[in-house]
Amino acid sequence: MASTPHFAAPITGSTDVYLILGDPVAQVRAPESFNEIFARFGLDAVLVPVHIAPVDLAPFVKSAFRAPNIKGMWVTIPHKAPIMGVLDQCSEFGRVAGAVNAVRRNADGRLEGGLFDGEGFKASLAYFQIPFSGRRVLILGAGGASAAIGTSLALAPEGRAAEIAFYDPVPGKAAEVAARIAAATPCRVWAVDSNDPAGYDLVINGSPLGLKPGDPMPCDVARMAPQAALVDILMKNQPTPVVRAARARGLVAQPGFEMLIQQTHLYLEFMGFAEAARALREDADFIRERIYPPELAHEIRRPAGPRP
Repeated sequence: MASTPHFAAPITGSTDVYLILGDPVAQVRAPESFNEIFARFGLDAVLVPVHIAPVDLAPFVKSAFRAPNIKGMWVTIPHKAPIMGVLDQCSEFGRVAGAVNAVRRNADGRLEGGLFDGEGFKASLAYFQIPFSGRRVLILGAGGASAAIGTSLALAPEGRAAEIAFYDPVPGKAAEVAARIAAATPCRVWAVDSNDPAGYDLVINGSPLGLKPGDPMPCDVARMAPQAALVDILMKNQPTPVVRAARARGLVAQPGFEMLIQQTHLYLEFMGFAEAARALREDADFIRERIYPPELAHEIRRPAGPRP
């Protein structure tokens, strides 16, 4: 595959600055995609990763937004839930999930949060033709991204999941997330005390397992049913060991890149870049060509017409 041209826009004193906050941030893929988008569409903006510890999150966010040229923030692990404490308002998805992955400063100075992980993940399932409506779903991990995914699958107007089970090794974490989502939907949402994937139609790795060499598998794919599918939302080290293991069994198993790609236009709309968002809805293959590793490049599909 031919290499994708790299677009580089100059950064000046009038450039709008956006930050992506995480701990760690070495794994984030958003800057390489969004900075290319900004340059490609002639937007005077830049997205910069910031490694910030949880204890410093609230004071940093409040202080950073005092700078007029800092217009918004992307939010990644482990800050998606804790950052709720500094917001003045957030979307309905964010309220139910108890997490956001984007923050903007509105004209009145109020900080507003948006949550797009779940909608991006749901669209990625459509892209991969993996059904979830009426299915049993196991979500491994109960952090902000997992909560967002569970919320979107439980509230989907086109047909919600039949059951969503959360597993997290931290005591009480899965139960807290499940109870919050269950209160907003007739879908059965509950916490389980095992990562056993047997009996589930869709297994989602929303945990950090797979980021570091030597991490244990998030689940035993040998226990998955032959018709079951797996999605690992990690943006680094793809295809991860669990994706490789599931594919070796002949199962449908997909990396998490599409969750990011399918929510890119939602971030842009939220931050006020309507024209770029419309263009991305029509064609995002240049992002795929940048972030898909060579091993998976042949899996980039180019369906005709708008993306899901």
